[in-house]
Amino acid sequence: MPPVAVFDRVSKFYKTGLFGRGRIHAVREVSFTVERGEVFGLLGPNRAGKTTLVKMLLSLCKPTGGQISRLEQPIAERGTLARVGYMHEKHAFPGYLHAADLLRFYGALALVPADVLEDRVPKLLERVGLADRSHEPLAQFSKGMVQRLGLAQALLNDPELLVLDEPTEGLDLAGRHLLRQVVAELKAKGHTVLLISHVLTEVEQLCDRAAVIVEGRLRHFGPLAELTADGDGSPRSLEAALWRIYENRKS
Repeated sequence: MPPVAVFDRVSKFYKTGLFGRGRIHAVREVSFTVERGEVFGLLGPNRAGKTTLVKMLLSLCKPTGGQISRLEQPIAERGTLARVGYMHEKHAFPGYLHAADLLRFYGALALVPADVLEDRVPKLLERVGLADRSHEPLAQFSKGMVQRLGLAQALLNDPELLVLDEPTEGLDLAGRHLLRQVVAELKAKGHTVLLISHVLTEVEQLCDRAAVIVEGRLRHFGPLAELTADGDGSPRSLEAALWRIYENRKS
């Protein structure tokens, strides 16, 4: 089956300085694919270019060079966004809204039919453990509760592609277990998950393949088992493997 996302020699730079004469290169000729039905990890240190790649995939900014396709269409075709879910690492939900009202609002933005939405909202709130708090203002929610609500929001349109940006931030042990269950359920349905995370235990448990980005360049792309295999074929920890890449050491 065709890939869910394709990055083909993608670059992105931002103009800086007087009259825009300077440039900051966020991404430099990155190429990889995300296949249907897999959990794909996008890894790298801070300011590596991961968020820029996701922003381009979600049509929040345009690449300076190269091509990106999303669900077999160019990213300029914004209609495919209705088939994508996105969980941001830092939510900015209005504190005066109730959880159920917020999900209805986002569901409408995602073009979910009203009758489907009325059925889906209570089920999602139950799924993320917020059914008993659905009519409380979000200002009273803890960080972990807001994170659970963010997961529900990202699932509203039953997305073919779910992008999770640091999804375990603020979640307790039960919340992390919930997230792993949701990801497994989506994978079983043939849906795709793109995971950005610095929590390497989650990456090791969930991801099939990964791309490692360092200073805007692709440093590894392939099965997670290849990344964690030592030179003699014996396994090593993901942390050790990434540290070698980050430090530009020979594997």
